[in-house]
Amino acid sequence: SLIFIHVGCLGIFWVGWSWAAVSIALFLYFTRMFAITAFLHRYFSHRTFKTNRFFQFIFAVIASSAMQRGALWWAAHHRKHHKESDNETDVHSPHTHSFLWSHIGWIASPKNFATDYDAIRDFAKYPELVYLNRFNKIVPLLLGVFLYFLGDWVAGRWPGLETTGWQMVIWGFFISTTVLFHGTQTINSLAHIYGRRRFDTADHSKNNFWLALITLGEGWHNNHHHFQSSARNGFRWYQIDATYMILKLLSFVGIVWDLKPVPKHVVHRTAKADADLAQQETESSTAV
Repeated sequence: SLIFIHVGCLGIFWVGWSWAAVSIALFLYFTRMFAITAFLHRYFSHRTFKTNRFFQFIFAVIASSAMQRGALWWAAHHRKHHKESDNETDVHSPHTHSFLWSHIGWIASPKNFATDYDAIRDFAKYPELVYLNRFNKIVPLLLGVFLYFLGDWVAGRWPGLETTGWQMVIWGFFISTTVLFHGTQTINSLAHIYGRRRFDTADHSKNNFWLALITLGEGWHNNHHHFQSSARNGFRWYQIDATYMILKLLSFVGIVWDLKPVPKHVVHRTAKADADLAQQETESSTAV
């Protein structure tokens, strides 16, 4: 499927481009990125907020259209990642494996296709999520069909927009999905190599402003690995976290609730503070 979406991008030489098609591609990139960052990551993987059964399914469907497998598969792997981050058993660490493996190789390897339902028992009790996880190619297929008919309809209704059904498929599905895939995978690869470490975590996670922009806040990766139980990855006001901002808006209308905050003592606990505390404890034990 990864080869399929990448090769499909070559269709751009056949269909060309239009502002309508590019706009749909951008809309689908950010909409699906939010479904991945807010729901696959912060909800299904870490349970940092609450929602009802209807909306957890709706956003799981939207995320499934990104062709990154089902919500249960995604969350099960991510939970294991936090337990084994940058260790030999971490399936996508760029430090114990190659950069290319951490970015794309691990997800393309058949040995990682299975879902560890024991790691995601809390959500595996919902049959609709299990079904969506098992037949995860259905939603992307339906999205492709929808985009074709959308483009064909727009072409007939507003010919001045100069789009077609196939152009909408190439831009809205193939290009948008491929860019989205690489955007999310940068957190597994680049965010463990480039950036700054505010907190002295046991792994190599780093904060990266540019990755935070393209992933709606996931680039504050060192923050997240320091305190994964918060719905917010950008701990400071200047750390832009679009996912959290949207979650706050959704909480105002009751779609989500009980967003777990970042405790103040966690925000202000830096690597230097950890080192000072360790030194104080050593000096205290020596004095005794």
